[in-house]
Amino acid sequence: MSTPSSAPPPPNTGPKAESDRRRASAWLTRTPRARLALLLSAPLLWLGLAYVGALAALLITALWSTNAFTGQIERTWTLDNLQIVLTDPVYRAVTVRTIGVAVLVTLIDAVLALPVAFFMAKVASPRWRPLLVAAILLPLWASYLVKAYAWRSMFGGGGLIDWLGLSPGYGLTATVCTLAYLWFPYMVLPIFAGLDRLPFSYLEAASDLGARPGRVLRTVVLPMVFPAVVAGSIFTFSLTLGDYVAVEIVGGTKQFLGNLVYDNIGAANNQPLAAAVGLVPVVVMMVYLFLARRAGALEHL
Repeated sequence: MSTPSSAPPPPNTGPKAESDRRRASAWLTRTPRARLALLLSAPLLWLGLAYVGALAALLITALWSTNAFTGQIERTWTLDNLQIVLTDPVYRAVTVRTIGVAVLVTLIDAVLALPVAFFMAKVASPRWRPLLVAAILLPLWASYLVKAYAWRSMFGGGGLIDWLGLSPGYGLTATVCTLAYLWFPYMVLPIFAGLDRLPFSYLEAASDLGARPGRVLRTVVLPMVFPAVVAGSIFTFSLTLGDYVAVEIVGGTKQFLGNLVYDNIGAANNQPLAAAVGLVPVVVMMVYLFLARRAGALEHL
């Protein structure tokens, strides 16, 4: 009677495999950079494919054209869409209007956020700070559309602002007010974080040397918190550049870059031209991020 033969050992077992695993573990322990690279390789690869790949697809689509009769995309290389965006007076006016509103919204949020963040970081007691942070974050828990339509009702006929006799109607003013309200928390939190790291002894030293509160603000607080302000402006500026929903709700007849992209994809059925318009805020934000990096703002994100 023959004895059954022993089953072959499973792969990656045995003294040699165990020794290889130990050597690999010891090497990773000695080289933390390699360990970090292996840990981040998969998410970075996915981010590269999802983000860089999407931008590459946007650029390629902008270099195609649309058949005027059939509405189908013709995959022939052309610079006509980019030329239209750069030279057409309508597109240039919309670009200037969008960038101008983004700058104005950012400035309004910065002016309003500085005293609020200073109170939270340097005046309020530590027990109240978490509650104040939660109060700032509370509007983010509500739906974007609910907040936008709430502002529409206030600016519309019979609304609160109209009842006070201050309503300018739908248009740029309503758009700026709505967007400034929507992105306000994104400006407060980075400034609060920057002020929270500011030693209170600096303020006391400036006061002991005879500096008045206004001078302390100009010479001590603002220079040290400036990178945090720029960090918050990245959110407010970029979100305003790409917004089109609030503009549709309260903007009246005014057009922004986001609306042009939406209209060219929907009603006009011209995806290459929409992609060319979409490249404008991408290029603007690349320049803005480069300047923000030079200002040291990325460390405060």
